[in-house]
Amino acid sequence: MSNGILPTPSSSGAPSRVTLSLGHLPSKKDIKAPWPRTPTRVDPNNPPWPAYRGYHEYSFAHATMQSRLPTILGKAIEDTTRTLNDQSSEEKIVDLVACIERMADLMVDLSDNHKLRPIIDDDEADVALWNKEIAKYFQGKDFMNAPWLFAEAYKYRRLHECFSVSKFWKDYDVFYRQKCDTFSRSSDAVFELSMRFAEPFKISDNLSAEGKLEAERLMFLELTQVCLWGNSTDLSLLINMTEDQIKSLQSTGAVKGVRAGTGGRVDFVLDNAGFELYCDCVYADFLLQSGLATQIRFHGKRFAWFVSDVTRKDWEWLLNTMVYGQLFPKASDVELESLRRLGQRWKQYEKEGKWVYEQHPFWCTGYTFWDLHSEAPDLFLHLSRSDLVYFKGDLNHRKLTYDCAAPASTPFDIAIGPMASSAGAPKVVSLRTIKSDVVVLGPGGDEIAEKLDQTEPGWKISGKYAVVLLSEGRPGEKVRFA
Repeated sequence: MSNGILPTPSSSGAPSRVTLSLGHLPSKKDIKAPWPRTPTRVDPNNPPWPAYRGYHEYSFAHATMQSRLPTILGKAIEDTTRTLNDQSSEEKIVDLVACIERMADLMVDLSDNHKLRPIIDDDEADVALWNKEIAKYFQGKDFMNAPWLFAEAYKYRRLHECFSVSKFWKDYDVFYRQKCDTFSRSSDAVFELSMRFAEPFKISDNLSAEGKLEAERLMFLELTQVCLWGNSTDLSLLINMTEDQIKSLQSTGAVKGVRAGTGGRVDFVLDNAGFELYCDCVYADFLLQSGLATQIRFHGKRFAWFVSDVTRKDWEWLLNTMVYGQLFPKASDVELESLRRLGQRWKQYEKEGKWVYEQHPFWCTGYTFWDLHSEAPDLFLHLSRSDLVYFKGDLNHRKLTYDCAAPASTPFDIAIGPMASSAGAPKVVSLRTIKSDVVVLGPGGDEIAEKLDQTEPGWKISGKYAVVLLSEGRPGEKVRFA
């Protein structure tokens, strides 16, 4: 052939490089990739919209991976060393020294941006889920290159591994002291609520039926606000906050609420221990007393997670401290008695099965909640039996929305994908103070976000703003408003 398309063989017999002349073809078009991605193209390394990754210097992901996580890990090592210095048994000392050495190795991996290795089989129920996800989507990925949500969760799972493979320290919580201390520094807010709710909630009989409904509605709105702003006490973000700053956060802000008149089962997927958990319990107490719910199920973590997330130990500590503790030496007898009565009522709810604490392994994996129905179908089915599921806090919101750069105007039902669209999906409420880049506000959200970008740079991570978002839940059903 002599048309010049085929290459002339080189002396080695292999074709030489061909340079095509494309001058007569149409020019390249500026075609934008479709967002969100089609469902078949969505996976943990390719979320519906672009992922936030540690190497994105403009994002909070970069600040977290480069600075916050090494700082948090350093404080965890300090805490463990403090515990080590209190030990007398040689066996326990040697075992804990090995834990500290593994933490030091993790610090090297994190600081030097090493690749993500599989989780060691430590007999935890989530090992298979973790290693399947790593093998399938993150082979060769490092801490900065993987999506921030996965990389951050992976760091905390590796931190747990430092202890879970030991003999004596499998359940050690490096953040336990911090969580207890932060609750003790929230005394003003703690007693403000206990003095109001120590006695069972009762609406005046002098009100008309309409007046009683309005009083209940206003109480619901106020307690939704309390429950939401209790989220401000997030230890991973407030590591160096003063007591005055904590009090300021706990008394700031206003938010619209919604009365979810279910009269049945309500679930809380918990966020932070300490004061936020206390606020969640005050809220849940009201839901029971008012008849808006007949059972509350609380979902916590199986082990220490994201610094301040609730574990069973945190749950038990809070209720027992309220009833028996000596945490507030400056409190009056009246204040202490109000706290004791509140704690006794909550412990009675547990005995009666009205309050149930649970901890499924899925909550401590790197998967988002888009994968809950496929990776933990038992948990999805369990939640589908709830009348309303509250997801508390920023991390749960990130997992609901796949933690990606969705436009702020994206409808909540679209942003949470299968958690709204799958058969049996429960009605979902996200109670979240905004502390990271992902912001989904629904219709009109783009205009709000653009205005705040111009007037308050950094508003997405300040914790100053909050949002309450609701899904419609099962097809054909809607959350009832009043």
